[in-house]
Amino acid sequence: MYQSLQQLDTLSINFNRTGNWLLMLFMAVVMYGVALGLRPQFFRGVFNRPRSLFIGLVCQWLILPLITFLLCVLFHNFVPPMVAMGLILVASCPGGAVSNFMTSYAKGNAELSVLMSTITTLGAPIFTPINYAIWGGLYTKYMDAAAGDVLRTLQVPPMQIALTVIVIIGIPVLLGLVTVKFAPKVSARLKEIMRYVSIVIFIGVAGMMISQNFVLFREYIGFIFIIVFVHNLIGFGIGYTAASIGNTPVKDRRAVTLETGIQNSGLGLLLLFNTGIFPPEISKGGMVFVTAWWGVWHIISGLLLGTAFRLSAFDTTGLSKFSHKKK
Repeated sequence: MYQSLQQLDTLSINFNRTGNWLLMLFMAVVMYGVALGLRPQFFRGVFNRPRSLFIGLVCQWLILPLITFLLCVLFHNFVPPMVAMGLILVASCPGGAVSNFMTSYAKGNAELSVLMSTITTLGAPIFTPINYAIWGGLYTKYMDAAAGDVLRTLQVPPMQIALTVIVIIGIPVLLGLVTVKFAPKVSARLKEIMRYVSIVIFIGVAGMMISQNFVLFREYIGFIFIIVFVHNLIGFGIGYTAASIGNTPVKDRRAVTLETGIQNSGLGLLLLFNTGIFPPEISKGGMVFVTAWWGVWHIISGLLLGTAFRLSAFDTTGLSKFSHKKK
């Protein structure tokens, strides 16, 4: 397994920049559909009861990167350095529009999810480089010096943050809220249609990402699938456990769970293909592959978990019930 994954560093992995712009357009459409279910007064409720927001931010900015580092240390003999650094990079990225839709689809607190994504995205120029430097630096120092080549100072492009906050989140949310206010009957019909349109979009995006490197995915996906599956499951577990211990409402718990377990891996790919940060001569194929598959898998896992939340009440008991009894 270790030797097979190391071979990824010698491979060239394609990244379609045109496809990235198309993806941003799709995400804007999805966010418009999410916004049709938002209510301005619920945003005020998040700020009036900020505990869930605080727990979610701590999970994303502190706990997820820390646990990812410990995971890489624990499985050091199975996970080569470039794959480990890819996991640390993904964990250092903010949330995104995918988690907003999944939260809305799962009947969670979509307003909380949108606020978390906005705040973590605005904080990305600070927290993404800091987390990558701290945990990547510790991994390089104590586990594998070979990862030192990719321990670069990250510079998150301000334009990318602006595009995410304004184009993908801001404008679609504003248009959705305007539609709800001035055309409530239209928005009610559109909301149901957009839910199915969004699911089709996500399936199409996942297929598009796989098709760009189909041969490589087919050959190496077995081991990468296990690694990303475990990492993603732990991310969901962190959000769910923290929100449950914090005794947050069910809708908030779903939002924090999905927001913590779904990362903006697209930002990670943009950083990896920025030649000013990672020159072409650096062998980083393992980082690119794990980051790209994260972008595919979190769509699949988000839909699966969102459907489970939507169709069942299994998350209305558990740790939150335990915390009540403990009190």
